[in-house]
Amino acid sequence: MKTVLILGAAGQISSFLIPQLLKQTDFNVKLYAHNASSRLTISDPNRETLIDGDFNDHDTLNQAMDGVDAVYLNEMRDITSVKNIIEAMDANHVRQFIGATVLGIEDEVKGAFGHWNTSMIESSIIKRKATAKAIEDSDLTYTLLRLAWLYNKDGNTNYELTQSDEPFGGTQVTRQAVAQLIVDILSDNSRKFARKSLGVNEPNTNWDKPSFY
Repeated sequence: MKTVLILGAAGQISSFLIPQLLKQTDFNVKLYAHNASSRLTISDPNRETLIDGDFNDHDTLNQAMDGVDAVYLNEMRDITSVKNIIEAMDANHVRQFIGATVLGIEDEVKGAFGHWNTSMIESSIIKRKATAKAIEDSDLTYTLLRLAWLYNKDGNTNYELTQSDEPFGGTQVTRQAVAQLIVDILSDNSRKFARKSLGVNEPNTNWDKPSFY
């Protein structure tokens, strides 16, 4: 049975991912977050484990990796944290990594939307180019998710994917759809997502900016 470590388990995408993993799979989940015990509630104690820690807590991070088959990182903002995670995964022979990052890190967002996106999150793009490179330079079996602008809509799990050599496909995507994609990646045994950086957007949203702006 697969065990998944969710780093940043109190994040918004994680809040949709956790129940979907419990519902759609038989995986065990470790929920790692700062002050996890006060911010998160376990619904299935037989399958969920809470871990209090941050990404600079080397001992706790290493202990969390014990028995883990895959890691999902909810936020790839900080280069030191990402390097610590890579080191802990290597030390514990954990190979599969899924990381949520932002659109624009491959200069793949074109046209009016590309200009708008850069004007809104240029500093975030610069930081996440560095963290993505650290993952891509590692020997992890990674899948990077370059996410369109995020919003919530129950029941909307529609997503489409673009590859690294393709223009980004749309302006927005629901967190529910991203959670479903992560479940799909973790459940896939064909390795079609391995060593890939994927653009993630909702179909038919190729606009100049997201609908909620």
